[in-house]
Amino acid sequence: MTPRTMGLKIKRLREGQAMSQATLARRAKITREYVNRLEAGRYDPTVGVLTRIAKALGSPVTELLE
Repeated sequence: MTPRTMGLKIKRLREGQAMSQATLARRAKITREYVNRLEAGRYDPTVGVLTRIAKALGSPVTELLE
């Protein structure tokens, strides 16, 4: 999976819950700028960050990796 594909998946899940980037960032304990760059496909998150994002979205990590 490319960083761009993962970023689009995170964005789709976030927007599906009408959640802002700031809210996701706060829940996942990362910055809003980092969320923005992830969704744009500029960063490839570590397993730890991916786990926190999945938890903040209420989704299993595997859903982000599919």
